[in-house]
Amino acid sequence: MEVHVESTGGLARRLQVTIPAERVERELGERLKRIAGRVKVPGFRPGKVPMKVVEKQYGDSARMELIGELVRETWPQAVTQAQLQPAAAPNFEVTGEKAGEPLVYVASFDVLPEIVLDKLDQLEVVRPVVEITEPDIDRLVDNLRKARRNVEKVERAAQAGDIVVVDFNGKLDGAPFQGGEGKKVEIEVGTGQFLPDLENALVGHSAGDEFTTDVNFPADYRAEQLKGKIAQFDVRVEEVREARLPEIDDEFLKGHGVEDGAGVEGLRAKCRSALESEREKATRARLKREVLDQLLKLHPIEVPKSQVDQEVVRLREEAANRMGLNQAKTKLKPEQAAQMLPDVLFEANAQRRVALGLLMAQTIKAKNIKLDQAKLEATLDGIAADYDEPEQVKMYYRSQPQMLDGLRAIVVEDQVVETLLAEAKSSDLKMSLEDLLKSQTQPAA
Repeated sequence: MEVHVESTGGLARRLQVTIPAERVERELGERLKRIAGRVKVPGFRPGKVPMKVVEKQYGDSARMELIGELVRETWPQAVTQAQLQPAAAPNFEVTGEKAGEPLVYVASFDVLPEIVLDKLDQLEVVRPVVEITEPDIDRLVDNLRKARRNVEKVERAAQAGDIVVVDFNGKLDGAPFQGGEGKKVEIEVGTGQFLPDLENALVGHSAGDEFTTDVNFPADYRAEQLKGKIAQFDVRVEEVREARLPEIDDEFLKGHGVEDGAGVEGLRAKCRSALESEREKATRARLKREVLDQLLKLHPIEVPKSQVDQEVVRLREEAANRMGLNQAKTKLKPEQAAQMLPDVLFEANAQRRVALGLLMAQTIKAKNIKLDQAKLEATLDGIAADYDEPEQVKMYYRSQPQMLDGLRAIVVEDQVVETLLAEAKSSDLKMSLEDLLKSQTQPAA
């Protein structure tokens, strides 16, 4: 078997494999003999059908089947002989398969890049130092009260904290713009859910009032045509509603799992514990993102296009599911999904994911990282603890190989991050809990 490798640019390779005609004809002859021993042809006894008759009736199909088998059989050997590491399954093309001549096929594929982790000693991270303060606890208690608030219609002018139902119509230079119109929109004044100028303009207005106000769009607004512009909004107030928070009484405390007699201090203690847990979770997430960002920045690599293409498909599928586009009876066809959610939306994230996956795989190899079974069990315990029947949840995970493999991958990834963090230089940064939690919504570098 002859193997010839050609680079077609970047990580793309073209592997030509030539299988001697003698092997092809020998194996074809053996295949036809097996066929002759079992086929039934009118006028001939079983096993006595002349080879010429067998060749005439079954020769072409037998040759095509043999070609497929030879390609599948010799492909791994050819890759090993060429000392290549394919990044994904190849595309095959048979270029020569005439009787009496060698079988020639070409495999086109990407190879994995060569990765050298020679800058791990340059990793540096900033560890957040966050103190849970009384105002942090106050905000959480207020949020718990807001979650159980009652909203009632009031006949007075709107003020901060009210929910105002409005119709509005925005214009830019006298012309309507996309997204500038709303009907019966509920705006909670002072929460920052809408542009500040629009929220503030509602204060002092009652149901039935109509007015026009200027609204400044920030320079970093998501809509390009509105960045830094001033628009005029015609507003009609339909209704003003007052949000009334519940008292922190025994019923409220019981509803949040506070033990009898623990009172408000018991609630605040539970809130502190919850915030501490949230702080640890957010800190781990921030450090993980930071160390992986640096791993990627310090070790830039070319990524196989085939893997990026596969990741784009996965990201598109995830996006379609989140948007509710894939229903049981109306699942989008791949071409429909690609038209609605084009590749360009996912390519940057896909390249990042693939690059990090390759770098982490190399880290696992270089650092000889093995799955920590105790961490796997602890992770599974943590997942199961959120359910009423934790043991049943754990049994279900263990009975589903795909889900268990996914969990193993998560645990190993965390072990990689822990290894990198342990070796990275670090410094501390004091910050508020609010700033720490806000940083989790920022896009990755």
